[in-house]
Amino acid sequence: MSLPDTAMLLEDAADRIGDVALPDLQILLRRAALRLRNASAVSFEDDVEDSLRDLAGELGMTRNDTIRFIVREWMEKNTYLPVHTLDEDGEVDGSA
Repeated sequence: MSLPDTAMLLEDAADRIGDVALPDLQILLRRAALRLRNASAVSFEDDVEDSLRDLAGELGMTRNDTIRFIVREWMEKNTYLPVHTLDEDGEVDGSA
């Protein structure tokens, strides 16, 4: 199970603002400010944004995680990044 993202935590805090402890609210606001400061927005045409939103929903990922996933897959498939493949006869750690 993944940890809730900053946006979800902020929305939850906004829904119950009277119950949120001041130190918790400070942490949330600092985290949000840091993310905004370090964010580099990528914008697309409306039709691409719609498709990206739909795909992110299907994959259960955020928009940015979906963009990262798409770019990584494309770069691996076009040999810009090394592909980590497992040899069928090779040794592996862990279990399937």
